[in-house]
Order: sequence, then structure tokens, then C-alpha cells
Amino acid sequence: MTAELATTHPLDAHATALTGLARDTDGGLSVEVLPTAQSVTLRLDPAGPARAGVDAALGTALPTGANTWVAAGDGEVVWLGPDEWLVTSRSGNAAVSEAALRALVAGEAGGAAVDTSAQRVVLRIGGRLARELLSFGCSLDLHPRSFPAGRSAQTLLGGAGVLLLARDAAADADGGAVLDVHVRSSFAGHLADWLLDAAQEFRDDPAADPAASPALAG
Repeated sequence: MTAELATTHPLDAHATALTGLARDTDGGLSVEVLPTAQSVTLRLDPAGPARAGVDAALGTALPTGANTWVAAGDGEVVWLGPDEWLVTSRSGNAAVSEAALRALVAGEAGGAAVDTSAQRVVLRIGGRLARELLSFGCSLDLHPRSFPAGRSAQTLLGGAGVLLLARDAAADADGGAVLDVHVRSSFAGHLADWLLDAAQEFRDDPAADPAASPALAG
């Protein structure tokens, strides 16, 4: 008899501590580990013949502005480079699967679609302290005037390479920021440890006020 292997997530061991940050910071900070999504890395010439078919499949135009992303169904399309995007779907939409997108770009020079679903883990960080927490380990200016909803960046956070997406602040019931952090699975534990350590400052002072950091105040 062959024993079945249990499915595990790279952050299973961190889940309880990460969830507890909302309590430990008096609701000022939340960290949610999102379920694994279908992810496809897409390559094509944005001015090529495959573009129209891809836009139709996505239900939205590919974002061509550097460091931007757009919502697409229950997922996102994130600009990674002049001819490269990350396409995600929470429900595993067949229209934007690896097979479907590969069929659309197969006849184009340089066109490619590769399933990278297992490559990254996504953490959703929200609350009035979210941008301040990330600023401890990221050199980017995360003020909402510089990094508003719809912006993305490939950067370092706590020494780990990440893809950072700024979401609509209205999605956070506390009125603070909401940011998604995509990190490679092999670095997920390291990043979770860094977040928990960096958040210690807010645990020690649950009433920490982001207004005390003018560079990050809304």
C-alpha cells in the first residue's frame, strides 16, 4: 500500500502567529495567507497579433504601463516587463489557464505561457500600520501618493525578492492600506519570520499611530 502524502503549505507553521497580529496590534495590522491561486507567466509582443485574443480571454486589456496591475475576473494581470505579465485566477479559470493562453500565443515569435502556480505564496497585509511595517524592510517610497492602488513593484522586502501590489484601500474595513506580497515559496518562511519580528514594535505599543511617521501618513 502506498501512503498518501499530506498537502502542506509553506506557511502552515506560521499561520497562527500571523493571524494573531490583528489581535496583538489592536486591529492595526492584519496578515492573511491567501489560498494558492492559478498563476501563469505570459510572454508576448503587446503590439503583436495575439494581443486581441489575449485581451478577450482576460476580459481586460493587458496593462502596458510599467509597474502596474489590473483586476481580471477573480484574479489579476501584473506587468512584469515590456513583454511579460503574471496572470492569476483564484478559481482556476480555464479561459486563462496555461493551456488556453499558450494556444493564443503559440503562433507568435517569443510567445509563451508557463504555469507558475507553485512558484509563489501570497500574503495580504492590511490595516493602518501596513505601509509602515513594510517600510521597515523595503527601500521603496510606499506613501499612497507614490504607491497608490493599481501600482506594483518587483523589489526586496526583508532581504527577500517580492512582487508587491497596492490594492484599493477601501477593501480594508479599518480604512488603512491593503497590499499583496508575492514571495517565492522557498523564501516564504523567511519573510514570515521577518514580518513577525518587524511587527514586534507594534505589539509593544498597540496604540502606535502611523501619523507619527509623516512619510507614510495618508
